[in-house]
Amino acid sequence: MIDSPMKKGELYKKVIEWFEQNMPIAESELHFDNPYQLVVSVILSAQCTDKRVNIVTRELFRQYPAVKDLAKASVEDIFKVISSVSYPNNKSKHLAGMAKMLVERFDAQVPSDTDALQMLPGVGRKTANVVASIIYNKPVIAVDTHVYRISRRLGLSDKTTPLGVELDLTENIPEDKRAKAHHWLILHGRYVCVARRPKCEICGLKDFCLHYHINGGTDLQKGSPG
Repeated sequence: MIDSPMKKGELYKKVIEWFEQNMPIAESELHFDNPYQLVVSVILSAQCTDKRVNIVTRELFRQYPAVKDLAKASVEDIFKVISSVSYPNNKSKHLAGMAKMLVERFDAQVPSDTDALQMLPGVGRKTANVVASIIYNKPVIAVDTHVYRISRRLGLSDKTTPLGVELDLTENIPEDKRAKAHHWLILHGRYVCVARRPKCEICGLKDFCLHYHINGGTDLQKGSPG
C-alpha cells in the first residue's frame, strides 16, 4: 500500500471540512414523497441513473400511489411501466415481492431496522442503509460504486470490498455527518471524480487526494481504482 500524503485522521478532517464548506446541502437526487417511494426508487436505481429512475417512477407512482396498490400489481404490469430501466425483469419481480412483504409482514410500513429492511426482495445492505439514513436518520453509510471509488481514490479506505470501505468510513466519520457524507461522496463521484475521466483540474480535494498525489500531480486516467 502506498502511504497517503497525510495521516488518515487528518485526511478525514480535511475532506469533511472541504465538503462542509463547498457542499453544505447534499441530498439524494431521487424524487420521492415517502418511505415506500424511496425504497422503490433505490431498488430501481441499481446500475441505472437517477434521472431515468425519476422519469419511470413518475408514472409508476401515479398508477401505484401506495404500497398496497403495488402489492396487488402483477410482475407483468410492473414490467410495462419500468421497462426502460436496467434489468427490468429482475426489478419487476423485486418490486412485486417487496410490496407484498411490506403489506403482509410489516403492516405496509417501511421498517427502520437495516436487518429488517434486508428481508425485503431487492433490498441489500446498500439499499437498506440508504433508506435507513435518509428516512430514519440512522448513522449508517451506504457504499455504492461512487462511494467506493471516491473513498479509495482519496485514501479514506484501502479496502477492496464495499463492506470494508463502509466499515472504514463508519469508523472515521462522526455519526452526525454520516448520512450527509454518503451524499457528498456520491455527488462528487457523479460530477467531478467520475470513473473514466476524472476532472482533477477542477477538483477542490486534489491537494490531499491520495491518487492525485501518487500520480505526481497528474490526472487519474491511468491506474486509478474504479
